[in-house]
Amino acid sequence: MMFNRHLLSRLIEEIHHSPAVALLGPRQAGKTTLAREAAKTMPGGIYLDLESERDRAKLAQPELYLADHLSELVILDEVHRAPGLFPVLRGLIDQARRNGKRAGQYLLLGSASLDLLQQSGETLAGRIAYLELAPLDLLEVGADQAETLWLRGGFPESLTAPSQQRSLRWRDNFIRAYLERDIPQFGPRIAAQTLRRCWTMLAHLQGSLLNVAKLARNLGLDAKTAHSYVNLLCALLLVRRLQPWHTNVGKRLVKSPKVYIRDSGLVHALLDIETKDALLAHPVVGASWEGFAIENLLAYAPANVQGYFYRTGGGAEVDLLLAWPGGKLWAIEIKRSLTPKVGRGFHAACEDLMPERKLLVCPSLEPFPLGHGVQAMPLAMLCDELRQMPR
Repeated sequence: MMFNRHLLSRLIEEIHHSPAVALLGPRQAGKTTLAREAAKTMPGGIYLDLESERDRAKLAQPELYLADHLSELVILDEVHRAPGLFPVLRGLIDQARRNGKRAGQYLLLGSASLDLLQQSGETLAGRIAYLELAPLDLLEVGADQAETLWLRGGFPESLTAPSQQRSLRWRDNFIRAYLERDIPQFGPRIAAQTLRRCWTMLAHLQGSLLNVAKLARNLGLDAKTAHSYVNLLCALLLVRRLQPWHTNVGKRLVKSPKVYIRDSGLVHALLDIETKDALLAHPVVGASWEGFAIENLLAYAPANVQGYFYRTGGGAEVDLLLAWPGGKLWAIEIKRSLTPKVGRGFHAACEDLMPERKLLVCPSLEPFPLGHGVQAMPLAMLCDELRQMPR
């Protein structure tokens, strides 16, 4: 099944304006499919999968091979496997610039941000644009599939599996492959069993404040090691640390980030939740839907809009605070209820922050007012509003 990815138009635009584009995202999110679709807008083009020994052999002398393709778009998949390429690409980009070609040379695909950003940031500054492809979101799948998307997550193979059992099995295999094969490529060797326990504990902590010292004690590790595990999962684009909003409001603010596993289907697989009934009966249900909503909203927020949460020691709280560069704020409460109510903590936070808009996201079919200037909106409707804003 083919999905229309909302990032496609932006990827095409960047390819036509930048010498190199890095498309980052977790494995199996659809990067290769999207890259091939975008490449159709360019003349010629070649695709090299650097996990393939045959394709890596072509780059044994990369200057000679790539110099023969300066007029084409070259897609380099899993480029972190060949970090020595980056200085070569810089020279070839500069050579092409001297010959009048200033865009559309290289599309680099990577399943992690850490090595790719470090390597390319050192050598391709001013020559590369970065885009991130997350798993499928609500507008790409369709609002009528919201419950299935929430339960199974947005990885295409999981979402389109013929049964719920097959979907869960795919996600279990995905987690195992990351632990046993992929993660060891990106850093010091970590015991798969220990890292899985860490990942599972983060699933139990979905939407909670991150307390690394407590996590370390539960894992039997020192705090520095536990912190490195969380950093690694974030760098692999599997976990999000939502940062607290810091501003001078005269209040004692929470300073720890909140932690979310970014794909709801992985949350459920790590907690062995197979069916919707099992999910609705599980303590993680509210936090899971909150994380699902946050990922969808941030996917469509303009690039210059930052996401935070707000919490004070006195109990004032906003689940998601969207901050525009000019200082405009949207305060968003997230509730999985068809008859939602806004708590006193949200109203107190809005008195502190004075946001331009006060919104409550819920699974309703239509928007409706809640009083005190708060508007309840379906998740898909707010995502669509964000999508239509100027980029």
